[in-house]
Amino acid sequence: MSARAVRGWSWVHKWSSLVCTLFMLLLCLTGLPLIFHEEIGDLTGAVARPPAMPAGTPHISLDRALEIAHGVHPDRVVQFASQDESHTDAWYITMTPTPAPTADFVQVVVDSRTGAVLPQPPIGKGFMAVIESLHVDLFAGQPGKLFLGAMGVLLLAAIVSGLVLYAPFMRKLDFGQVRTDRSPRVRWLDLHNLLGIATLVWALVVGATGVINTWAELLLDHWQKEELAALLQPYEGQPLVPAAERASLQRSLETALAAAPGMKVAFIAFPGTSFSSPHHNTFYLRGSDPLTARLNHTVMVDARTAQLTAIPATPWYLLALRLSQPLHFGDYGGMPMKILWALLDVATLVVLGSGLYLWWKRA
Repeated sequence: MSARAVRGWSWVHKWSSLVCTLFMLLLCLTGLPLIFHEEIGDLTGAVARPPAMPAGTPHISLDRALEIAHGVHPDRVVQFASQDESHTDAWYITMTPTPAPTADFVQVVVDSRTGAVLPQPPIGKGFMAVIESLHVDLFAGQPGKLFLGAMGVLLLAAIVSGLVLYAPFMRKLDFGQVRTDRSPRVRWLDLHNLLGIATLVWALVVGATGVINTWAELLLDHWQKEELAALLQPYEGQPLVPAAERASLQRSLETALAAAPGMKVAFIAFPGTSFSSPHHNTFYLRGSDPLTARLNHTVMVDARTAQLTAIPATPWYLLALRLSQPLHFGDYGGMPMKILWALLDVATLVVLGSGLYLWWKRA
């Protein structure tokens, strides 16, 4: 590589790193507890869990579960109902003043066997809620997400430029050598390069999937407006289906599960909400193995008749989004994968911190 090319790549590496490093440090620090968010939630009691009962205990109908939730908040409507992947004996029912998207929501947790309302800590409060908001959007909503996405693009530029510079640099040294007999700055430079190349693939995966995740709302909005438009043409001009005219939700659930054998409910979006249409109960189903459990399968059921309307094909960009979410947090391979993700996260913190140190010493 020519000296001019080296200077050019060095400039890209220096400035892309400097601009994004503080934000990447924040994301790595907040991402560490989020890797173990399920375990932390269970330990702290931040999430309501149903008590253990004998296998085969009969379940109440979904209609009855929603009636119970309405009894707790009769002035609200149900937006969503979901089931946790590892705790399928409870319905987590989200209720709002109207079906329209809003930040004013409460959650009622109903034991799907006994119908008991389980105690639920306040949503969006506490340590983990603060950590998640910092990690996802810096408390700034969609603009915050897009800003962090831009920082992620700079991180990818820093990684690629660092890789380009690593090859000529290592011609002078053995692979992975850390010159402990030299000055602190040289030792930190060697450690920075060693950990950087060791975490290269992980950092690329997490950086790229993080960027994709910041576009989630925009991609879903595009899918709803463009991809679903053709499916909803027969309903064009029809108003929201009134609650009194809707068929049994249990029947709708059975229709959806029959259309996708072997799958389970992830969550249900009801008519008029942001993840459905004014005319459908939209079921997002998941598979049973570690990967397909995070690849939601969409089934739309007519809210008035409980008949299957469509199983929309998943476009490539939504497939990329759904794959990026488990890859980003490493939560699809059990505790060993989470521990590996945590160790790589800590190593990346050292890479970022040492990069700042090296710039400061050279400045």
